[in-house]
Amino acid sequence: MDVSGTKETIVNVANGLFSRFGFHKTSMDEIAKISRKAKGSLYYHFASKEDLFREVIAKEMMNLKSQLSVIVNDAGLNASEKLKLYLIKRMEILNSAACYHETLKADFFEHFHFIDDLRAELDNWEKENLKKILIQGSDSGEFEKIPNPDVVLDIFLMVLKGLEIPFFLQNKYKKYAPHFEGLIQILNKGLAK
Repeated sequence: MDVSGTKETIVNVANGLFSRFGFHKTSMDEIAKISRKAKGSLYYHFASKEDLFREVIAKEMMNLKSQLSVIVNDAGLNASEKLKLYLIKRMEILNSAACYHETLKADFFEHFHFIDDLRAELDNWEKENLKKILIQGSDSGEFEKIPNPDVVLDIFLMVLKGLEIPFFLQNKYKKYAPHFEGLIQILNKGLAK
């Protein structure tokens, strides 16, 4: 197997183990054993368990951004439709991102400082893409002009992140998912002209 194939195998096995047992209960020995790679192979690709976990989180975030980009860049959708699809897809993807959930749990007990840059980059990416939707809606006359969109987007992201704890850590996603469209409709009406 080539070097990139080995790295991908390690990341996929680590993802499964971190998702199932969490960061602290998963060892590099276990990852090496299940991936059928020498422990040296793991350390060839990743300096530490933190680096490997960071790679797993980065992969989850890349998946999120990739799927949300399709919605943001869909020229056939108006701003209200984009916002609705974006928010529903965001929560759907994060609901299945088990390692991301591990980072949410860690925020209560000990902070995973080694992924702070990934989280900050995702926040900036989301703000830029949500801003595109708001500008599209404003330019088309679908939404009111927002005098300070950066402040609105900061607050909007705080609200979204506030929902992540009950949805994903308290297992309330299934309970509230059927009501997302109604909630988003209220948001769209608040933005509407």
